[in-house]
Amino acid sequence: MTTAGREWKGERERLRRREGDANMRADGFDAVVVGSGPNGLAGALTLAGAGRRVLLLEAAERFGGGLRSEELTLPGFTHDVCATALPMAAVSAAFRSLALPVDFAHAPLPVAHPLDGGSAVLVHRDPAQTAAGLGRDGRAWQAVIGATARAGDPLVDTLLAPLGLPRAPLAAARFGVLGAQPATVLARLAFRTVPGRAALAGMAAHSMLDLRSPITAGFGMTLAALAHHAGWPVVRGGSQRLADLMVDRLRELGGETVAGHRVTSLAGLPPARTVLLDVTPRQFLAMAGDRLPPRYARRLARYRYGPGVFKLDWALDGPVPWKDPAVGRAGTVHLGGTLEEIALSEAQVARGVHPARPYVLLVQPCVADPSRAPEGRHTLWAYCHVPNGSAVDMTAAIEDQIERFAPGFRDRVLARHALDCAAMQERNANYVGGDIGAGLADVRQFAGRPVYSARPWRTPLPGVYLCSAATPPGPGVHGMGGYQAARLALRAG
Repeated sequence: MTTAGREWKGERERLRRREGDANMRADGFDAVVVGSGPNGLAGALTLAGAGRRVLLLEAAERFGGGLRSEELTLPGFTHDVCATALPMAAVSAAFRSLALPVDFAHAPLPVAHPLDGGSAVLVHRDPAQTAAGLGRDGRAWQAVIGATARAGDPLVDTLLAPLGLPRAPLAAARFGVLGAQPATVLARLAFRTVPGRAALAGMAAHSMLDLRSPITAGFGMTLAALAHHAGWPVVRGGSQRLADLMVDRLRELGGETVAGHRVTSLAGLPPARTVLLDVTPRQFLAMAGDRLPPRYARRLARYRYGPGVFKLDWALDGPVPWKDPAVGRAGTVHLGGTLEEIALSEAQVARGVHPARPYVLLVQPCVADPSRAPEGRHTLWAYCHVPNGSAVDMTAAIEDQIERFAPGFRDRVLARHALDCAAMQERNANYVGGDIGAGLADVRQFAGRPVYSARPWRTPLPGVYLCSAATPPGPGVHGMGGYQAARLALRAG
């Protein structure tokens, strides 16, 4: 028996006693998956669905990674710790292949973008209805966003599998020409009005990049198109329900799952022909020690992490009192005002400055799913971008932005809960410095994530694959990193 095998045998006995599980297999595993975020879970299920015996190991006490839900404020109020609006989970090839019975809940409006003066851009599921509300920019919205949405799943699959053959080559080529632009450039070229430009900026700012950077327009186009194509749903009862469904399915397929077990070294894993790591380059370097070829290790060491987030959750005694009541019908709300204001905020963060008026991404889960709070009450979820590793309390700045468009908001607050960059990383080690995207997604690192390679999921270590959001296609709850890594492993035999 190898040293790793002997170490795991002792660890298995410890875990068996702790879990009270007398039926843990004694005959080994075909695959070990480290990390139970959406990518790790998708990878584990892809392997198990192909008949592989899978062991899933998770450092936290609960499975799910960014799909965890907790009572962060008051009893009876369910809050999503990280991911909450999940447009990509509704459409990605990884989740479509699993056919999970997910109970998605949709708000009447996917997205709203309030402006000063009491008006707001309302993004409906119907692009024509959205265009009608944009006046002079309606035709441009249909041409840029509506056309992207109408390309449907073939274009979505192409964008979420960027290293494969495009399913929709013409639509992908058109998207590439427009999406390669900085969001500030496309907004000014395509749209003539403040609302049209602001709506694109609010979408593009999800990229956590300076909006003057290339490819930020592509982020905005994708997310806006998904609002029309699939909506921006939440999972009824909390995002944790999606993770739980995936873990249950894995167990049904014969997989074993162990939470509360932090992997610090690859040497401590049980022998298996396939290892999938839902970790970022920093954790992989620590786990691998000196086993990696020096050149590859140096490339991983140059991997860059992006801005962090400061996140707030509130328990409210009622709905947010928006100046424009229609905003109260939206699941997600972008706060930041005009294109110029949002671009300034994101540029400041990119320079290491904390903006006085930050762009705020806000979700009203109870608009779609009232079960998350006691009757008549509401939960609210929001974050702003901050320099990586920031310890600055942004509560006042975020709440000032909400009050700007919803005077009297603070009077509705029953309790609040804050997570700064350190707290985000403590809850999920992949969020290095509070970076919930697991790495900067600028044009250089978008193409080389985590290294330049035709198969970036494969590492130089035999049978070892990376599958986190630090691999293509990058951030988002789509499971495609795990799905792609698992399929690559299956083809390897």
